Amino acid sequence: MVGATNGGRMQQVFAVVNGGQDHGMRVGPTSSVGSDYGVIEFTREDVEALLNEKIRPKNKFSLKEKCDVMMEYIKRLRLCIKWFQELEGDLLLEQEKHMRMVESAAKKCNDMEMLMNEKEEELNSIIMELRKNYSALQEKFAKEESDKLAAMESLTKEKDARLSAERSQSSILEDLERAQRESSSANQKILSLNDMYKRLQEYNTSLQQYNSKLQSELNQTNDILKNVEKEKVAVLENLSSLKGHYTSLQDQLTATKLKEALASEVGCLRSDLQQVRDDRDRQLSSVQDLSAEVLKYKEWTGKSAAELGQLTTKSKELEVTCSSQSDQIRKLQEKLAAAENKLEMSDVSAFEIRTGYEEQQRINSELQLRLAEAELKLVEGESLRKKLHNTILELKGNIRVFCRVRPLLVDDAADTETKAVTFPTSIENLGRGVELMQQGQKHSFVFDKVFMPESSQQEVFVEVSQLVQSALDGYKVCIFAYGQTGSGKTHTMMGTPGNYDDKGLIPRSLEQIFESRQTLQKQGWKYEMQVSMLEIYNETIRDLLSTTQPCSIESGTKQYSIKHDANGNTHVSGLTIVDVRSSREVSFLLNRAAQSRSVGKTQMNEQSSRSHFVFTLRISGVNESTEQQVQGVLNLIDLAGSERLSKSGSTGDRLKETQAINKSLSSLSDVIFSLGKKEEHIPFRNSKLTYLLQPCLGGDSKTLMVVNVSPAPSSINESFCSLRFAARVNACEIGTPRRQTRLSYG
Repeated sequence: MVGATNGGRMQQVFAVVNGGQDHGMRVGPTSSVGSDYGVIEFTREDVEALLNEKIRPKNKFSLKEKCDVMMEYIKRLRLCIKWFQELEGDLLLEQEKHMRMVESAAKKCNDMEMLMNEKEEELNSIIMELRKNYSALQEKFAKEESDKLAAMESLTKEKDARLSAERSQSSILEDLERAQRESSSANQKILSLNDMYKRLQEYNTSLQQYNSKLQSELNQTNDILKNVEKEKVAVLENLSSLKGHYTSLQDQLTATKLKEALASEVGCLRSDLQQVRDDRDRQLSSVQDLSAEVLKYKEWTGKSAAELGQLTTKSKELEVTCSSQSDQIRKLQEKLAAAENKLEMSDVSAFEIRTGYEEQQRINSELQLRLAEAELKLVEGESLRKKLHNTILELKGNIRVFCRVRPLLVDDAADTETKAVTFPTSIENLGRGVELMQQGQKHSFVFDKVFMPESSQQEVFVEVSQLVQSALDGYKVCIFAYGQTGSGKTHTMMGTPGNYDDKGLIPRSLEQIFESRQTLQKQGWKYEMQVSMLEIYNETIRDLLSTTQPCSIESGTKQYSIKHDANGNTHVSGLTIVDVRSSREVSFLLNRAAQSRSVGKTQMNEQSSRSHFVFTLRISGVNESTEQQVQGVLNLIDLAGSERLSKSGSTGDRLKETQAINKSLSSLSDVIFSLGKKEEHIPFRNSKLTYLLQPCLGGDSKTLMVVNVSPAPSSINESFCSLRFAARVNACEIGTPRRQTRLSYG
């Protein structure tokens, strides 16, 4: 938690810097700044009065009184600056505390995010497994449902078959009962027939016995007959013998009674024999009829028993089939119930997992909201830090320096194992530090802002936009790009032609200025803007907007001179100045100037800028309601790239160009060194470039240098020189920026 005192101080200073509406708010609590004045309290009115105070001694001709007033004013300014420094220290402590809190929160958030990711992966795997199980269960359930439907269909079929079987069984049972009744009656008949058969068998045995007896009697009779035949033969013989004897004795026998008795006796015997034969035949026929009837009854009884056995077997088979189908239906119902239970359990489990996942999502969203709030607080703190830092720098009068490292190109042949340029991750140097590895030794540099290779043009412009806005407020603003050939200076300032999203600082600055002009018109401001563009080529000034510009660079005869007036304004005699009303007109002029600018091919860059390009926008504004006038100037400069003759391989005209470029950049370095040492004489006139930049380097303008660095290992020495020079520039104090305003009197 940030302390209430420091938090109040931050909000109050934030209100002061942004021109808050609460005029009664104190800038901060009572400061313990020790001085001859004791304890000093600063309010918003005090700070504004101190900044806007004009030194007016009572006696204008008394130098001592004027010095005393100046010393008193300087003491109060020092007290204010010291108070701001203490406030900055408190803010840095609070920032460190915020950063530690953010780091701990980020660490907790990362841990929570890792845990959430693990939980999410685990839940995803569980959900995937549940989905697979659910799909498998669905497939199994569908299969079982189809099996169930098939079983139900087969069951209905079986039920229909069972009903038909039951109906047939009932009819068969009726037939069976009828057959059983018939069978019982048949059995009774069979029993009676068996009894009859037994009796018949007994009768047959008796008949057989009688037949055997008769047979024996017949045999005896036959024997008797044989004997009789024999006797007959003998009788016949005797008869034949007797015939003669009869004939002989017929006459002699007088009595015929013996012959008739014998004939009657033979006739009786023959009739008895015939009667016995007829009785035997009748008995044999009756036995055959009874045997046939018994066989018929036996066959009919066997058929009825076979049909009864078949019906019983079929009924048993139907009962077995029905029982097996009932078991199968029961098993399918059990499986269906188990599947439904599993489905319910999986639904409950999925609901619990979904609930847990939603809870984790809620916790994650809360953590993200807290992280966003922490990031917002961090951004607000960083914004406040930047504004206070810019305010302190303006009070000190330092040149601000941004560093931009371009991405590695294919032609750089970078070593993937070791990087020549790295960026520190410590809190105090995060986004402001850059480290260079040269011959095994690490060199660390800290600037106002450092842009990594992945930073976009928009991100760079966001940091510059406040400085550009100052030109509309009546300040002189100078932004120049410095660096070796091929480090990305022209890309930073101009961007990529034809690519809207890749526009550089110059077109973006112009768009912002014209958009702000439209907004300020509602407040009564009217602005007039003038544009001029020139280049310094081989220590010669060339007008890039001139309509009579010669085609040959060396054939130009017009001489331009640089002049500075008492107000620190710079004028180039004879330079073309064009009134502009929109950013589209300026874009047209920029394209026209780009076609006229001097470029060439070297071993270090295919399209190398061979001159210093200076874009100047003069802004004149007047507020009709307050009668206030402002005069602002925006200088945007793309310096030519520094390069070594041994690496550039320049010859002829390119050699002359390189020597002129290096000379002007060396003069710029001498000026920076002299400013750093606070020497009385600053060699601005050693080159056209330094003389043109004299108000920006030694006057009252807001100046920003963007040093461009190549991360290629082959350019490590040039990058080191550029960073070292930028660090010296950042340490230079050029004076407090002064706003050029005045009141117009009708």
